[in-house]
Amino acid sequence: MSAVTLTPRALYEEVAELLRQRIFNRDLEPGAWIDELKLAEEYGISRTPLREALKVLAAEGLVTMKVRRGAYVTEVSEKDLADVYHLLSLLESDAVGVVAERATPAQLAELESLHAELEAAAQPGQVDRAQFFAINERFHMQVMAIADNRWRDQMVADLRKVMKLNRHNSLFKAGRITESLQEHRAVMAAIKARDPAAAMARMREHFRNGLEAAN
Repeated sequence: MSAVTLTPRALYEEVAELLRQRIFNRDLEPGAWIDELKLAEEYGISRTPLREALKVLAAEGLVTMKVRRGAYVTEVSEKDLADVYHLLSLLESDAVGVVAERATPAQLAELESLHAELEAAAQPGQVDRAQFFAINERFHMQVMAIADNRWRDQMVADLRKVMKLNRHNSLFKAGRITESLQEHRAVMAAIKARDPAAAMARMREHFRNGLEAAN
């Protein structure tokens, strides 16, 4: 395999992103040992920026460092997953309440446009699961952007990275695409009705059902 060409800026951050995507794409499975020598050779770099990249991923919860054994892709237990979904439910339901109350017409239009993309990606016989979940995440992150709290944004971003470690399971549960779409419709209806309490309740329900699908 030819070496990947990397730019000199923030090399360890670039390496961290490459590894992050390999983990999310399941090229590196949960529990897999990360071969530092092999990766350093593949990327054409020394082990120093690679180790710095692994520290970044460890701080995000994607990698687990084991004494005298090296780095491993984190394995998410049922409790870990439940804890992550619990916190995301609290944070994102709070955010959607803010959106229902304060979003401008232009911001609502942006959310409606994303929801329309979600509807299109879920057409019977044409479902692209990877595309559906990518749009789904964009919708959630747009809600966060509109709610505009950078501290909450950072916590949600980190938690969602851990959630993606288990995304593979929920992608293939029969009927989950349809259920998720219905839940998004309910969230959008509550936002458009300017009903913060209903929007928060529907978002909590969305995460509750998502956790069930992920187990």
